[in-house]
Amino acid sequence: MTSDEKHVKTVAERRSLGREARKVAPRTAHGAWSAAPDRPDPLALLRAQDDDRMADLVPIRWGRMSASPFAFYRGSAVLMAADLAPLPRTGLTVQLCGDAHLSNFGLYGSPDRALMFDVNDFDETLPGPFEWDLKRLAASFVLASRNNGLGEDVARTTALAAVRSYREHMTAYAEMRELEVWYSRIVADDLLGMVRTSRAAKAASKSQIKAGLKSTEKGFAKARGRTSLQAAAKMTEVVDGTRRIIDQPPLIMHLEEIREAESSFHLFDQYKSTLEDDRRELLGRYEIADVARKVVGVGSVGTRCIIVLLLGRDSDDPLFLQVKEAGPSVLEPYLGRSRFTHGGHRVVAGQRLTQAASDIFLGWMTGKPAGRPFYWRQLRDMKGSIETELLKAPGLEILATVCGWTLARGHARSGQRIAIASYLGVSDRFDQTIADFATVYADQAEKDYAALLKAIKQGKIQAETGV
Repeated sequence: MTSDEKHVKTVAERRSLGREARKVAPRTAHGAWSAAPDRPDPLALLRAQDDDRMADLVPIRWGRMSASPFAFYRGSAVLMAADLAPLPRTGLTVQLCGDAHLSNFGLYGSPDRALMFDVNDFDETLPGPFEWDLKRLAASFVLASRNNGLGEDVARTTALAAVRSYREHMTAYAEMRELEVWYSRIVADDLLGMVRTSRAAKAASKSQIKAGLKSTEKGFAKARGRTSLQAAAKMTEVVDGTRRIIDQPPLIMHLEEIREAESSFHLFDQYKSTLEDDRRELLGRYEIADVARKVVGVGSVGTRCIIVLLLGRDSDDPLFLQVKEAGPSVLEPYLGRSRFTHGGHRVVAGQRLTQAASDIFLGWMTGKPAGRPFYWRQLRDMKGSIETELLKAPGLEILATVCGWTLARGHARSGQRIAIASYLGVSDRFDQTIADFATVYADQAEKDYAALLKAIKQGKIQAETGV
C-alpha cells in the first residue's frame, strides 16, 4: 500500500471507535440538559431569521408556530441547534437531517413507483454527530404525545420506542454488507407489517389493530393519488385555452418578481444541467406554463418558494415542480460550513445520500433576487404525511418505531454505522438516557412557546393565525 492510499479500517477497528467514543461522551451524559445562564434569547434567535424573509409572510410564520408547543418546536430548528452545540458529542458522524422531528418523515413515490417511507425534509442537512438527529426526534414524540393529551407515560414510551428502534436497527445494519445497506428501504408493506406485529400492536386489541390497518391503508391510497394531475385539478384552471395556477392569497399568488423570473429561462436551463442526462431529456419534453409563490411548512414560511407548472404533450399532461430557497443550514455555526458552497447543492446532495431513493427531478440553481440558492423537486409525487394529531398511544408508538428505523437506515447509509452500533451497545441504557433528555427538552420547548405567546400578546411579535 502506498502512502497516499487510504487505509480501510477493519470491523474490529470500527467497533473500537464506538467504544472509544464512550470515553469522550458517555452514554449517560446525553440525558442531562438545562438552560445555561447565558443561553441565547430563543425569540431573538428566531426573529433573526425574519430579516432575510419575505416581510408579508413573517406574521404567518409566527401564527403557525403559535398554534401549539409542537408547532413551535417544528419551526425552531435554529434554537435546538444552539442548545445542542455545548453538549458532549460522540464524534460519530452521519449525514444529519438537521431537523428530524416526526413531521419530517412521510410517504413518497420512488422512481419505480413503490410507495416509500423516509425522511422528507433536508433543508438543514449537514454532516454531524448522529445523536443530534435522534435527540430532536425523541423530543418531538414527547411533545406530540402531550399535544394529543396522552400523558407522560405515553410520552416517554414513544420516545423510548423511537430510540430503541434506532439502536436495534443500527445493530442490524452494522452486520450487513455495504450494498445491502445501500439498497435497504422501507415500503408500504413494511408499515402494514409493523401495524400488525410491533410491540404496540401486541398490547392493542384486535379492533384497534383492525382500525389501525384500515387507517393506514386509507392513508396509502390518499398518498398514491397525490400526483401532479391531482394538483392540477385542484390548483389550476383553463383560461382562454391555457392552463394557469389559481391565486389563493396569501398562500398561492402570482407576483411581479416571479413573473420576471419566469422570463429568465436560463435559470430553468441551469437547473436542468444539475440532473442526470436521461432526466434532463425527459424534462426537456415539458414547457413552463405558469409560476406562482406558494407558502409552505411552518419554519420555512417566509423563505422564497415558488411552484412551477409545466405541460407535456398537452394541457392535460401537467408536471408541478417546487422551487425552494436553500440558505445555510442552521447547524453550520456549530458544525462548520458545508463543503458545498451552494445551499441548494447541499440539500440535494444530502437528500440523495440519505434517502433510499430520491425524486428524479431533484436539482438546484442560483436564482433571483441577489443570486439566492434554490433547489427543485416535484410538488406532489405520491407524497403523504401522517396526521399525528389524530393518533392515540398505540399509533404514536408504532410511528415512533418506524421513524427510529428510518433514521437508523439513513444514518447507516451515510455514516459510521459499525462504530455507532458499538457505541449504543445492546442494553437500553442509551434509550433511557435519550428519553430523559427528550422529556426535559420538551419542557424547555414549552417554556419557549409560552414566551412566544406572551410576546404576541404584548404586541412585540405580529402573528397571523388561521392561515
